[in-house]
Amino acid sequence: MNSPEQPLPTFDEVLLCTPQTSEEQVGLFLRRCLIPCPGGDRIYTMLYADELSYDVSCRAEELFQRLQCYNSSYRLIILCNCERENSYLPSAFSHCKVHMIPQRPRAEMQQYLQRHFRVAQPSSSAAAVFKEHMCVGIVSSKRAGMGK
Repeated sequence: MNSPEQPLPTFDEVLLCTPQTSEEQVGLFLRRCLIPCPGGDRIYTMLYADELSYDVSCRAEELFQRLQCYNSSYRLIILCNCERENSYLPSAFSHCKVHMIPQRPRAEMQQYLQRHFRVAQPSSSAAAVFKEHMCVGIVSSKRAGMGK
């Protein structure tokens, strides 16, 4: 986000982990991150790595240890829920832990995201439903189960 022109991460740079995320999915992601390839200043991000099962987390750590020797300049961010930081993967990488505080004002981050999530030519797309023709939106309610 250093420049408004910088693109958002692509689908292959982000892994959204759930308890159902397989060892194969994590392995493919780590290989993309740790095996050098041309075009390379990408930042890879694992979201909710604390959600991975114990077996998948163990295999992920083993694979990471084997592959990191191929690339000394990899960029990997592992984001976890602070309430689950004692789960396997966050514990295995606790020596690399950094508490992050946003460096940009909230309004500036919102403008950056609005620029990248706005549909260029409003047409008969679902973006017409969201404010200012955004292609994403958050729907929330204080009352659970109200048909969101």
